[in-house]
Amino acid sequence: MRPVFWFVNTAVKYGTSMMCRIDARDLQKIPKSGPLIVYSNHTGQIEVPVLYAHLQPRPVTGLAKIETWDNWFLNWVFNLWEAIPIRRGEADIVAMRKSLEVLENGLILAIAPEGTRNKTGVLIKAQPGVITLALRSGAPLLPVAHWGGENFSQNIKRLKRTEFHIRVGEPYRLDPGDERVTKEVRQQMVDEMMYRLATLMPEHYRGAYTDLENATEKYIFNL
Repeated sequence: MRPVFWFVNTAVKYGTSMMCRIDARDLQKIPKSGPLIVYSNHTGQIEVPVLYAHLQPRPVTGLAKIETWDNWFLNWVFNLWEAIPIRRGEADIVAMRKSLEVLENGLILAIAPEGTRNKTGVLIKAQPGVITLALRSGAPLLPVAHWGGENFSQNIKRLKRTEFHIRVGEPYRLDPGDERVTKEVRQQMVDEMMYRLATLMPEHYRGAYTDLENATEKYIFNL
């Protein structure tokens, strides 16, 4: 492991552990090897460094909006972590190719299907862009839910530790069978993914996916 990489990851892990009381016991459920698409909710507060540092030593990278690279510090950190910039709102072929390469090399690829920060911690409707990647790669999907981090900014101003909870679901693949994967099918697939994520969270955080009684698993193939 490169010295700078090791130093930054160690600093992030211990730094976030000091600022947050991290309930990460579920992370032991994550497979120790093999390609994996880890998807989670996205508040944009503290979850990226927490999850990245605590998933080590498993190699992991993720997709992030290309505008993030406009910030010199995040540019340096995300390049160190080999994050993949993506242009939101368009078919980014370069990001797709790099993501497929990551999975072909047996790494973890982290994504946030909501496509943008929900800020409050409450789930918003997901975008179906991840579906093409999941079907082309054939990689297992694993829901990783977190909550509490949406309070980080306020807590840090008060010198208060943030309660940060992580829950990990079960791996599965998406399988459309012989059905044509239309826009509507892709949306149903990503909704089924998000219902799986919502089941891991307290009811207050389920938002757009609160109605678990209406959840389907038509396209989910359990491993």
